[in-house]
Amino acid sequence: MAEIVLFHHSQGLTAGVRAFADALAAEGHTVHVPDLFEGRTFDDVETGVAHAQEIGFDTVLDRGTAAVDGLPAALVYAGFSMGVMPAQRLAQTRPGAVGALFLDACLPVAEFGTWPDGLPAQVHGGSDDEWFAEDLEAARELAASVAEADLFLYPGTAHLFADSSLRSHDPQAAGLVLQRVQGFLAALA
Repeated sequence: MAEIVLFHHSQGLTAGVRAFADALAAEGHTVHVPDLFEGRTFDDVETGVAHAQEIGFDTVLDRGTAAVDGLPAALVYAGFSMGVMPAQRLAQTRPGAVGALFLDACLPVAEFGTWPDGLPAQVHGGSDDEWFAEDLEAARELAASVAEADLFLYPGTAHLFADSSLRSHDPQAAGLVLQRVQGFLAALA
């Protein structure tokens, strides 16, 4: 079974992020869900992004890095939207990563150096997600340049569609994300 660090999105550590983590834990995985916003949650993406800007994206990244102190090297780094920032940074820079799961976001690989040889990844995004549209080129580039990376697009879905606690939740697409993520994790074993 895998050990996973799952970083939340800009609305904070919502019940839907916890539910996603619980679904992975139910399969026997160990899942850590650090709270990068120190207990704060927000009603919409824009307000959460404004909070992240206020505290600084470097603070978000630093809190993500601090969250893995003391954890083993062999981790799967996962994130929803803003949480992809620390997940991708750690996957690319902390030795020992065994997998990367990016939901609703993907940064250019060059942002954090190079992609580690043999590191498998999945990127999941909504084809009608205006927030993900700005990351789509980076996601396509990752999938095209890394043999172990896959990009999955979900038609008709908005931002954060896999978070069951939000209005944007799409149960059918979210179920497919979970199925694909569980398959990815099973293949790591």
